[in-house]
Amino acid sequence: MGRCNGRCTLVGFCCLQLVAALERQIFDFLGYQWAPILANFLHIMAVILGIFGTIQYRSRYLMMYAVWLVLWVGWNAFIICFYLEVGRLSQDRDFIMTFNTSLHRSWWMENGPGCLVTPVLNSKLAPEDHHVITVSGCLLDYQYIEVVSSATQIFLALFGFVYACYVSKVFLEEEDSFDFIGGFDSYGYQAPQKTSHLQLQPLYTSG
Repeated sequence: MGRCNGRCTLVGFCCLQLVAALERQIFDFLGYQWAPILANFLHIMAVILGIFGTIQYRSRYLMMYAVWLVLWVGWNAFIICFYLEVGRLSQDRDFIMTFNTSLHRSWWMENGPGCLVTPVLNSKLAPEDHHVITVSGCLLDYQYIEVVSSATQIFLALFGFVYACYVSKVFLEEEDSFDFIGGFDSYGYQAPQKTSHLQLQPLYTSG
């Protein structure tokens, strides 16, 4: 029963991670943020691998899933530092998130709760095929929305890492006990019996 509870809890956390990653992927696509899109895609693949490993009792897949979660926590910590402009990080460097292919940033910048977007006409600051806007009245600034999203990902990843290590340990212990009991002990294995070979001699009869 304990094993089932651990597996079910891990599958539940993986499903929550999958839903959160898909939600984040949608908004990153709308904001043309290619670096987060790539990271989200790898995360979705890793979560699916974790679900498969949990259901199929594959401890190696769970280990790979756990290793990825460590990288995922680091990536989301970087996202938090980026939007809060910690150290030398600055949101003016668009190439970090968009690979320098567009001027878009977070989708929530223009579509946050309560935000009022006003276009600035005839602005000399706008590059070709782009326009300048002003955003005001937001109930929550976009950077804090991104920070909350990344913090949620870190929270789910930490719990997923703990349960992945626990369930993987249980699987390894079960594999060791199965090898000990299942096929190579004195009761489960019988050595082939040696059969004596009789050499036949011709019979001679006197006439």
